[in-house]
Amino acid sequence: MSPVGVTVPFVPSPPEVIRQALKLAGLRSGELLLEPGCGDGRTLVIAAKEFGARAVGIEIRKDLLETAMRNVRLAGVEDKVLLIHGSFYDVRFPPADVVFLYLLTSVNERLRPKFLSELKPSTRIVSHDFAITGWKPVEVVDVEEGGRSHKIYYYIVEESLRKQ
Repeated sequence: MSPVGVTVPFVPSPPEVIRQALKLAGLRSGELLLEPGCGDGRTLVIAAKEFGARAVGIEIRKDLLETAMRNVRLAGVEDKVLLIHGSFYDVRFPPADVVFLYLLTSVNERLRPKFLSELKPSTRIVSHDFAITGWKPVEVVDVEEGGRSHKIYYYIVEESLRKQ
């Protein structure tokens, strides 16, 4: 069941921040990227087109899902990207190699038990601007883009647990 009243505004990550986050996570061709709250699909497109990855995006807002579908189609990566309409709290996560997050700290915290129960211990997580409370990042990187500084928090599920 989705937590009541927890919404995340749609604010897209700049493409260069996405690229840096996926590089930091070491996303490789053929790996699976998961993005809960995929918005307009830009991260999925970059992962598929530039990194050769497969990608799954979960989006609750129908208007954003339709935009993501258009963007995936326009980029010609329909064969590598799966879009799911629903709440990321309710959809079972696939066995992703990398997870990209641009959610609020409070949402990351609520997702933490789901990360532990549904993701592989080796899953790499990159979070744009918002930490996962209670987990120690493997690395934190600052990226200057669009006149502001962005933080990328890098976690490995198993490593983050050991360092709590």
